[in-house]
Amino acid sequence: MSARFDYNCPAELFPSRRYAKSLARYRRFPSAAEAVRYIIEDQPESWLVGSTLDVDGARYEGKAIRALYDSETYPLERKIAA
Repeated sequence: MSARFDYNCPAELFPSRRYAKSLARYRRFPSAAEAVRYIIEDQPESWLVGSTLDVDGARYEGKAIRALYDSETYPLERKIAA
């Protein structure tokens, strides 16, 4: 993962097809930081598998999304310990 990741960029979340028929739907977020927080704090951990976060044309899945949340540069307060 690049050290230049911009958490302020808008982000799009594409949930796993496994969850697409449930309440999980495509969502746009004003910032990548908010999208990452939503995925990690508001969804079950299993939701990461197959879900994709698109930020400025780059795609992040599963462990990469978790790494963005765990990064020292993550700008928002965390509810879940890294």
